[in-house]
Amino acid sequence: MPPAERALGREPAADPPKPWRRPSAARVARVRDRLREVYGIPLMAPHERPLDELILTVLSQSTNDRNRDVAFMRLRERFADTGPSAPCAGSIDYEAMLRAPVGEIEEAIRPGGISKVKSARIKAILQAIAGSARDPRCQLSLDWMREAPIEESRDYLTALPGVGRKTAACVLLFSYGLPDIPVDTHVSRVGTRLGFFRPGAGFEELHDEMLAITPAGQALELHVDLLRHGRRTCFARDPACPRCPLARMCPSRRLPSARQKPEPRRTQPRGSTKNAITA
Repeated sequence: MPPAERALGREPAADPPKPWRRPSAARVARVRDRLREVYGIPLMAPHERPLDELILTVLSQSTNDRNRDVAFMRLRERFADTGPSAPCAGSIDYEAMLRAPVGEIEEAIRPGGISKVKSARIKAILQAIAGSARDPRCQLSLDWMREAPIEESRDYLTALPGVGRKTAACVLLFSYGLPDIPVDTHVSRVGTRLGFFRPGAGFEELHDEMLAITPAGQALELHVDLLRHGRRTCFARDPACPRCPLARMCPSRRLPSARQKPEPRRTQPRGSTKNAITA
């Protein structure tokens, strides 16, 4: 502090925050490598069932994995596929679900939470797909996405009722291994703290930036390992910075406090129902 300001008791002005810059490929690679040491490389072959993935992702909103899976299993039991002769062979007879009253869908998915809203959304999605069918053999088929340009498939999915970039990315990545990356609440939080994303960026920008910085062929690995890190260490309210394997490379790390309490056992957080059906 200059002597004149010290004499007058003035505090020096704080340095203006540095403008955000996209991280270098080398920095992203260092984070990826450290996460790989901790969480490994996920092995998950594309399952090639895009409609299953779409419905499963709708069911996952504002609940935990267990409740989502129970709701999906009950859909499979209620609308069981009758075999290869069904119009759209798969784990669920979606043609039957399309014809069913929305109340029947609601009853099946009740364990997944907010079933009234989700059932109406599922019904609306199936109706929209049937109304723009591209496969003459099955009005609910999304198999054409396997060979279509990814931008075309993404635009189609995000035009469906309540389907946003995250859900579209889940369908494309997990169904066909296409280079799209879901940015959920965990990936967004961890990425923002690491400086991967501009503070305050919206969902469209988050997904665009994630695509821009992810090394080719590593979309699944980076998504899964960032998500795991958010669930196990980089918590929303009290991140476990003292034991974080990324602490040395994280600009948002917090120094441990003498009064810091031991980390409580964490379970998978539940989301808010606000804006739950557009993801």
